[in-house]
Amino acid sequence: MTVLKDILYKVSIEAVKGSTEINIGKLAFDSRQITVDDVFVAIRGTVSNGHDFIEKAISLGATAVVCDTMPETAHDHVTYIQVKDTNKALAYLAANYFGNPSQDLKLVGVTGTNGKTTIASLLYQLFKKAGYKVGLLSTVKIMVDELEFKATHTTPDSITINNFLRDMVDAGVDYCFMEVSSHGVHQKRSEGLQFAGGVFTNLSHDHLDYHATFAEYRDVKKSFFDALPKSAFALSNADDKNGPVMLQNTQAKKLTYALKSYADYRAQILESQLSGLLLKVNDNEVWVRLIGTFNAYNLLAIYGTAVELGMDSLEVLRLLSELESVSGRFQYIISNQKITAIVDYAHTPDALENVLATVNDIRTKNEQLITVVGCGGDRDKTKRPVMARIGSELSDKLIITSDNPRTEDPNQIIAEMEAGVEAQNYKKMLSITDRKQAIKTACQLASPGDIILIAGKGHETYQEINGVRHDFDDMKIVTELLEELHK
Repeated sequence: MTVLKDILYKVSIEAVKGSTEINIGKLAFDSRQITVDDVFVAIRGTVSNGHDFIEKAISLGATAVVCDTMPETAHDHVTYIQVKDTNKALAYLAANYFGNPSQDLKLVGVTGTNGKTTIASLLYQLFKKAGYKVGLLSTVKIMVDELEFKATHTTPDSITINNFLRDMVDAGVDYCFMEVSSHGVHQKRSEGLQFAGGVFTNLSHDHLDYHATFAEYRDVKKSFFDALPKSAFALSNADDKNGPVMLQNTQAKKLTYALKSYADYRAQILESQLSGLLLKVNDNEVWVRLIGTFNAYNLLAIYGTAVELGMDSLEVLRLLSELESVSGRFQYIISNQKITAIVDYAHTPDALENVLATVNDIRTKNEQLITVVGCGGDRDKTKRPVMARIGSELSDKLIITSDNPRTEDPNQIIAEMEAGVEAQNYKKMLSITDRKQAIKTACQLASPGDIILIAGKGHETYQEINGVRHDFDDMKIVTELLEELHK
């Protein structure tokens, strides 16, 4: 058993009622998970307030409660610990409970609007190829060396993070690469972790349904770098106008990477084809299997990170040449009829523009580019018309469809997207609410040599409608439809 007082290190305590010498079971912030002797941490969430469930947690056996406001009624057998911020307290409680596992491996956090999953996942892949035991905490999946677990959030809650980090340490993992979302930073999920490094990718329009302003979104990202220790490195994209901002107040070793600007790590694209890129990285040439300018940035960030973690630079280049694309990130197939179908997670205006620009750079212009795209429900509405405008301007045909409508009417989402298409591009546009039918239509419209881009969902294998997840895999569906329609 663990003693309560032993997990209170670095927790900012305002008041205590009861004894901290008691033995405790596990930590939980969901009252439904409470069993005898557990510690219940009352979190104020966006949907519900954990303080409303304190009595329920006690009735289920909680013997300690962490809260920001003491309840009016106190039980003699329960210890109450009042803190200023329960999210932050939970982060330190979890780190202490699991023995501060982030201190026993090299943990690198990757943050930014686009590229987090690709960079974290490919760093995992690269270090595995180099012979290390590696961990991954990503949107797509969680890896404890060879063991794979399903991911539910870009940045999991503090208990889940530290639990997996403990499993990694116990399994002998040397390095862990972790996506750090703005939600995760804002909700203090990355507090209490010791990072060996942080990587900034870029910043563009996203999550303004959660953050009040773009400035707040930027500053939350920046706070991750502000918190890095002197022993860590901070690697930032110098070509992004917010890149220098991330490094302003950090104590970490400041480093930059860029394709256009002067930087510590620089690259030049010498050739760009559907089969890959020829890059010149810090005066050495390397052929890689990934495609597009955005992936050149991703690979450069990976190169810089690996070198900063002590790997030989030429060995890193060799391993870069072996890396394979991440599921749902510019993942493509070529049908028997020579129709190319690309599935990408692009769900922000900037990401969609990057992917379409990449396709347009590679194509001959003798073929059609047909784009299928939607926007998620219950998320930032302001990006909807922008994404449709970009799609219509950079494609020969645009099919606007449903993404994950969640609790919204998909037809209303589509109408809001359509509003962004300028008059001269109306003739390019189709609106088909049913996503499978939209993909089928794109396949029917395509001729040999044409390119179909299906954007927005990428690696996701479901479509969420009114709280229910239905099986839906863009890559699987387009592969089957192309085989069926072009036999």
